[in-house]
Amino acid sequence: MALSRSATPRRYLMCSPRHFEVTYSINPWMDPRKPVDTPLAVAQWEQLRDLYRALGHTVEELTPVPGLPDMVFAANGATVVDGRVLGARFAHRERADEAAAHLDWYRAHGFTHLHEPVHVNEGEGDFAVTASCVLAGRGFRASPLSHGEAQEFLGRPVIGLELVDPRYYHLDTALAVLDDARDEVMYYPPAFSPGSREVLRRLFPDALTAGDEDAAAFGLNAVSDGLRVVLPQAAAGLFGPLRERGFEPVGVDLSELLKGGGSVKCCTQELRELRA
Repeated sequence: MALSRSATPRRYLMCSPRHFEVTYSINPWMDPRKPVDTPLAVAQWEQLRDLYRALGHTVEELTPVPGLPDMVFAANGATVVDGRVLGARFAHRERADEAAAHLDWYRAHGFTHLHEPVHVNEGEGDFAVTASCVLAGRGFRASPLSHGEAQEFLGRPVIGLELVDPRYYHLDTALAVLDDARDEVMYYPPAFSPGSREVLRRLFPDALTAGDEDAAAFGLNAVSDGLRVVLPQAAAGLFGPLRERGFEPVGVDLSELLKGGGSVKCCTQELRELRA
């Protein structure tokens, strides 16, 4: 029997793909030989932004910087928990300058508890926040040392998960938080090491697990408000199981941005302010 669910209004930070292109390759999805339709990418991104607003959420916008084509993947710029902003330190030089642009935005918008990290982490690419802990990916981008750094700054338990498939190079390509109040997630088991799969089974015994096709369609790169789950429309195999659990899946087309190795969640940074 499906649970009774309700949506919680969220505040998101997004960045237009006005300068989006694929001129280098830092993940298996990026191929500079394939042409990118930037106006189409912008149109698809605007549909996602407008959808969030139609669902009752607040969307702030970060100004894109010329020469930083991956800034559209705003989730990588920081992790925000209880109003505390853990900045990013990117693994690849091509994205390094994004970190400062994000922290400048937070400073300009009233966030006062900020931390510039010592160790490599790529924001919510590899940090997923639940009610009880922060799940932290490692293996391709984030340094394992970033997990302790995050725990000390955020003041929440951080649980490391080893990623083993380069196609799922960030945690948010292999796992999504469906209900952060009830500690519900969905994930793709083959993306994780055997030990990390066992950790996930123990923490989330009733989790929804995705199959190969839906994972490859970036179906785990999803954003949920506790009721509505926004995910790529191509991940059709997840729609039924989500409905059976009481969620309302909402499909979107971000196929042009997938050429850069990102989709819904990659474009969406959640601004979690301190709740009373």
